[in-house]
Amino acid sequence: MKYINKLPSLPKPITSGAGLQNPELIQVGDRVQILYPTYVAGKYGIVCGRESNSNNQANQRWLIQVEDVDSSNILVSLILGEFILIKSE
Repeated sequence: MKYINKLPSLPKPITSGAGLQNPELIQVGDRVQILYPTYVAGKYGIVCGRESNSNNQANQRWLIQVEDVDSSNILVSLILGEFILIKSE
């Protein structure tokens, strides 16, 4: 008997009109829906800012504060495509 380890299928990120092709349109305070990682997939979050690398230049990772996770404070670091921009504030 073979077992197939299959992750649940998630919606594909919106790539037009949502600012995901142009990371400069994503801003602190924007609301997003998280697609990956699986332990927070489907949850909503707020953009806290971009991560910086060791020479203090912004890279392609975003810090997202996960909303409403059993009253815990969870902050995740995500790349474009791991979240969908819901609205800009």
